Amino acid sequence: MNRGSEGSKNKGKGRRNGKSAAPNKSSNDRKGKSFPKSNDSDDRKTTRGGKNQVVGTSRSGKPVTKKEYIERKKAESFSKRKTDKAGTRLNKYIANSGLCSRRDADIYIKAGSVSVNGKPVTEMGYQVMPGDEVRFDDRPIQPTKKEYFILNKPKGFNSPRKGERSSKTVLDLMENASPNSLHFVGRLGRASLGLMLFTNDLEMANKLNNPKQPLRKIYQVALDRSFKHEHLMQLRKGILIDKEVIEIKDINYIENGKNNEIGIEIFSGKDNIVQNLFEAVGYEVKVLDRVVLGGLTKKDLPRGHYRKLTEQEVINLKMI
Repeated sequence: MNRGSEGSKNKGKGRRNGKSAAPNKSSNDRKGKSFPKSNDSDDRKTTRGGKNQVVGTSRSGKPVTKKEYIERKKAESFSKRKTDKAGTRLNKYIANSGLCSRRDADIYIKAGSVSVNGKPVTEMGYQVMPGDEVRFDDRPIQPTKKEYFILNKPKGFNSPRKGERSSKTVLDLMENASPNSLHFVGRLGRASLGLMLFTNDLEMANKLNNPKQPLRKIYQVALDRSFKHEHLMQLRKGILIDKEVIEIKDINYIENGKNNEIGIEIFSGKDNIVQNLFEAVGYEVKVLDRVVLGGLTKKDLPRGHYRKLTEQEVINLKMI
């Protein structure tokens, strides 16, 4: 009885303490149910503190450590510098200095000719920030304010090609206009008259001087003899010059002028195109005067004088 009562007491006590009657498992048994240790490189990644602490996962689902996250943020910070809106693309910065076009600037950048703050930069899209020092072939460069002028060219001044030496050029007429190097748009020969555009915006100058770039031009010409109506109609239909049909926007006799005085509107950028058009139908141009260039006129601009373009005129040119 005593033994039974004692067993009953112990049983009750066990229930009150919430303990199971089943025997406890050894520590070896508990270890047997733990995950096996991996042998690959992910062993070093852990959820505990330190550089190898896992702080998230990548898009592919791989764990990302604190060290990897910091390195990625540093790379993003450098990338942000290159695309920050406050900066200026390096090739544009160089072009704005008047040295060359953006396309040529890219070539110089790749060649290692450009440095920023003493370090060579060969990356496309690099952003120059305010206060940065940019050097081209170890010479400091600065962007300059864009300037635009229109000249009413007189007779007797040549428009030299690159590398060509000539006395009395149109650049002589513009020498007091700006301290910057100016480039002209709309080349005219020594005997020709009329409008020419000058600017230190090399990118615009190259664009408008491209023969494939349509640019409106109106000329008043005087021929060596009276211009026959049949030849006027022939030119209106377009004519073949150097295996290319040149379209003429408009051509007609000048109002209240002589029969040898003709007005012609074209968009072609080929050199000497007006002379070549009239030569094709048997006439020689004695006087050529360009009165309109890309929407600009010579109104109130005496021969041999120039003026700055208005803000609206610059906007109109950039929209061409």
